[in-house]
Amino acid sequence: MERKRLYILCACIFPLMVCSGVIYSMFSLYLFKILEVRESQIGLIYMCGSLAGFSFVPLIGNLADRRGRKVVIIASIASFALIFLLYSFVRNYKFVYGIQALEGASWVAIGAAANAYIADIVSPEKRGWAMGIYQRTMSLGWIIGPAVAGFLFEILGFQTTFLIGAIVTCLSIIPTLILVKERRSH
Repeated sequence: MERKRLYILCACIFPLMVCSGVIYSMFSLYLFKILEVRESQIGLIYMCGSLAGFSFVPLIGNLADRRGRKVVIIASIASFALIFLLYSFVRNYKFVYGIQALEGASWVAIGAAANAYIADIVSPEKRGWAMGIYQRTMSLGWIIGPAVAGFLFEILGFQTTFLIGAIVTCLSIIPTLILVKERRSH
């Protein structure tokens, strides 16, 4: 049963990992080429996301403990759908700082909640194996995403690719709502 629950979680998160692999493998190029962001600003934009994640991770971990891992996982997936949608509409790089802050918080949310969920559903002697399966899912998404990213951006353009990422990520909320089961002992 624990294997099944782990594989369901991984399948639900996999579309997000592919879409994020698509988007982030070309994101610096988007900033530079489309939004005409200077190189020095690109580093600061990424730093903003990391700073937000660093700042919010204790609060998000606490939220996952109090409200449940599933709700934080779903909120994170929904946040990424919104982030990808916002990227499709942004025309001034200054707005990217705020989107990056949301993104940083969303990355730590999915990381903290998914790892806690795995620790909850898997016996202690299998946790290392289970975390490895989860990390493999993330890595596979980041193998497939960048492999197709250049073609998507070249054929469809940045805005359409961002919109597709938002839609696919948003659709992954449905199976997560239905299939990810959580014991409410938090």
